[in-house]
Amino acid sequence: MFAGLYPAFYLSKFKPSAVLKGKLAIGSKSSSLRSGLVIFQFAISIILIIGTLTVNQQMNFILNSKIGFEKEQVLQLYGTNMLGDKLTTFKEELKSLNGISNVSISDYLPIEGTKRNGNGFVNEGRDNLDETVFGQAWVIDEDYLNTLGMKLVEGRNFSEDRSMDVVATIINQKMVQKLNLTDPIGKKISRYGEIYEVIGVVEDFNFNSMTQEVEPLCIFLGTSSTITSVKANTDNIGPLLVSIKAKWSQFMPNMELRYAFMDNSFAKMYNNVSRIKSIFISFAVLAIFVACLVLFALSAFMVEQRKKEISIRRVLGASFRNIYILLTVNFLGLKGIAVLIAVPIAWYIMSRWLEDFAYRIEVTWQLFALSALIAILIAICTISYQSIGAALAQPSKSLRAE
Repeated sequence: MFAGLYPAFYLSKFKPSAVLKGKLAIGSKSSSLRSGLVIFQFAISIILIIGTLTVNQQMNFILNSKIGFEKEQVLQLYGTNMLGDKLTTFKEELKSLNGISNVSISDYLPIEGTKRNGNGFVNEGRDNLDETVFGQAWVIDEDYLNTLGMKLVEGRNFSEDRSMDVVATIINQKMVQKLNLTDPIGKKISRYGEIYEVIGVVEDFNFNSMTQEVEPLCIFLGTSSTITSVKANTDNIGPLLVSIKAKWSQFMPNMELRYAFMDNSFAKMYNNVSRIKSIFISFAVLAIFVACLVLFALSAFMVEQRKKEISIRRVLGASFRNIYILLTVNFLGLKGIAVLIAVPIAWYIMSRWLEDFAYRIEVTWQLFALSALIAILIAICTISYQSIGAALAQPSKSLRAE
């Protein structure tokens, strides 16, 4: 709308009598207003390009960074608590299928939307002396860590053969840090007066969005049966799904199996980031398109103004290269100014956006350079159509008497 004001006001000032007599000047060869509009539009385009590249890099970082567990080829089966006392048998039946490496039963998964349980923890005997550490208390089975590919950095996993594991716990590295445990294995911690012995330390893994830091976590052996996780070790998922559904039908013939892949569930946690990425791409394309339309019209306008000058230069020996540079260097100067304006604004906007993430990329100069290069190349391609045409035109057509 702002760009459209210029031609509207300019054309409205024309006197019909002067136009009809052919006395209207074609316009100034250099206009600060025209240049300002071009700079403004390309600055917006560059800001949106930088935003698009930044959001894309952050999204790729989230989906591909090390998060402490394996989300690929993990199938989540929902509503398995309906099996009741048959659930353990169903788990063993799934383990016997070709293409399945492990199966775990737990509602506590490292993706949003699954079960959570906040508790307070303190070292044994320090209830009224130390500050309570607040964290998560999850209930899992003995196959949980192996199914999700979580790494024990100290100690051992739960074992169904050890009856005392019901009063044992595995904690993450963040909990070790918060409780100030130097040699955590064998230490005892209190949860609301109940004492648990630490038998293992699991490597920190993200179980919230990456906008938050990893929280302290205590894991306990027990039953939480609504979700069953199946780890596949085959790329041929289709036939495996058929086999899983067949097993389910044997136990629950009148109920359809509901399932989802963990990597898809993980990606859904960042749907808002995907939406922002789509918005940036859409507006960047639109802004570049509008800017190119203006640039194309302005370059045609400038070529028309300088048509006779270009022809005289050609007659006096100017080369194609000389003419092309003459018609493009001014526009490239405007693009350079647009880059200088856009870069600090884009840096500020994207730095503030990235502050929402506890784990994020660094905004580097290469990203700004790439964005500026993309914008300049688009501008050169737009300008070149008119510039090349003017440089190749026959001088006689412009210099002949009117």
